[in-house]
Parts: sequence; structure tokens; C-alpha cells
Amino acid sequence: MTAFIALLRAVNVGGTGKLPMTELKAMCEAAGHMAVRTYIASGNVVFESRQSEAAVRADLEQRLADHAGKPVGVVVRTAAEMAAVRDANPFPDAPGNRAVVIFLDAPPPADALERAVGRGHEEMALGLREIYVRYDEGMGTSKLRIPAAKAGTARNMNTVAKLAAMAGRL
Repeated sequence: MTAFIALLRAVNVGGTGKLPMTELKAMCEAAGHMAVRTYIASGNVVFESRQSEAAVRADLEQRLADHAGKPVGVVVRTAAEMAAVRDANPFPDAPGNRAVVIFLDAPPPADALERAVGRGHEEMALGLREIYVRYDEGMGTSKLRIPAAKAGTARNMNTVAKLAAMAGRL
């Protein structure tokens, strides 16, 4: 079995996409996943599955669409991939709540950072299927927009580290 982390896009953020984590856990269990655990009410779930990454994602997206009545984006990583994302953090000296990983389904375009607009004091770096951003002045006041990140979902490094640890224990 493989340990996976599923990250839901736009769930329980700013009053949109309300989904109780108990319901997300139940959906994953109904799909046959095991050792299911959620982390904070923002669409993070860790579990074990015999399915492939693609099958996990497709099944969970269908279940969420059926539940919500609209598409809900899901990004999936294995425990090893999440640990690698944590370890590749190009901003290790930044506080964990000021460094963010934007998870994507595919590698970001090579020009993703050049196409960013509204830059202030942020720093950015590309990962394998991620974009890392350091928000020295905080994400809430930033005007930064990265078109390549539009379909992704962001988590701060504190959350990434916690999810990597949870999945690593499975």
C-alpha cells in the first residue's frame, strides 16, 4: 500500500466550498482507503491506498463533484513526494507560515516565474510539480499573481511538514 496526501482546492477557505472534514474522511473510507486522517479544516487528508495516484485523484474528484454539485480540484502526492517537497524548500530560513508551496498537477512552465505579476518583496522558485513562494511581508497583503498557479492549491511550509510527518508514519 502507498501512503498518499490529497490536497483539495478552495475548500473551507474564506467561507467558500464548505466541507466538514468528517465528510471528507468518510468519502475516502468509502473509496476503500485505509488509515484515513484529516489535518485542519482546509482540505488535507492523509491515507493509504492500493490505487495509483491517478486513480485516487480521479475517484476523489468524482466523489467531491457529486457531493458539492461542482468540480473540486484535488492534488495528490505520495508520502515520499511530500517529504521531498518539504526537503527541497528553497527558503529554509523563512518562517513556516511565510513560505508557501503551490501544488500543481504537472510541472510548472519554465517561464512561470517570469509571467508573475504584482511582485513586491516575494521570492519564488520552481519545484518539480510545485511553485515555492516566500512572502516576507505576509501573503494576505501581497499583490503577487502567478498565472501558472491558478489551478493549483497552496499550503504553507508548516502544513507541508505536518502532512509529510503524518504520511510518513503510515
